[in-house]
Amino acid sequence: MNKHLLFLTIVTLAVSTFSYSQSGADQSSGVITYESKMNLHRRLTGEQEGMKAMVPEFRITNFRLAFNGLTSLYKPILEDEEEEMGSGGMRIQMRQPYSENYTDAGNHTTTRMVEFMGKEYLIEDSLTIQPWKLGDEVREINGYNCRMAYYTDTTNNNTLEITAWYTMELPPFIGPERFNTLPGTVLAVDFNNGERVILARDIVFRELRKNEIKKPEKGTKVTEEEYRKLVEEQIERMRHGGGRMMIRN
Repeated sequence: MNKHLLFLTIVTLAVSTFSYSQSGADQSSGVITYESKMNLHRRLTGEQEGMKAMVPEFRITNFRLAFNGLTSLYKPILEDEEEEMGSGGMRIQMRQPYSENYTDAGNHTTTRMVEFMGKEYLIEDSLTIQPWKLGDEVREINGYNCRMAYYTDTTNNNTLEITAWYTMELPPFIGPERFNTLPGTVLAVDFNNGERVILARDIVFRELRKNEIKKPEKGTKVTEEEYRKLVEEQIERMRHGGGRMMIRN
């Protein structure tokens, strides 16, 4: 059985199981608000240790995930950006690139729009199932019983230990960013034991308004590999010539 057919089979079984287990309330559509909290000081090591006095320890960004059946759209809640003043009057600008993640699990596709250095890029791909391993631990989040799943991500020349918490009491294949391939809704994701944590803060079930889930269409189409190369080249230029400090996801 190929991966595409296997995924569709898992989707069908998970949706059927969830539909059967619902307690009567319509939980097929709504909005989840997530908080993403990144420990910036964890990333400042070696020669960068001295920058800790000029950079706040945590960066907190709020996101909203609108979902309806097997489609969803995850994007940041826009707020005024602030410039953090460091010691000696040095100004460190903290900015996270704007991005939108659209998922159509029924058609096994994803579309990501991301702004980088003043330009918009559109990355279309098939929905990738992460190599999840299921753990035995349980945890309650927002009143829902959650199970643990985890795996090690070694892409982008980095090693990330990723732990997700998902509940089968809510619809399957819903979650923040790319973490939406589990048989339930993902309510929390931990990267490297607290380096970054995504946590669901509010869950509202309701009928969505028109265009609350809209597939991104604006931007230069590139592959994931091409986009990574653009980012790596820009980081290398900034190392040699300076530039704004941007916090990547």
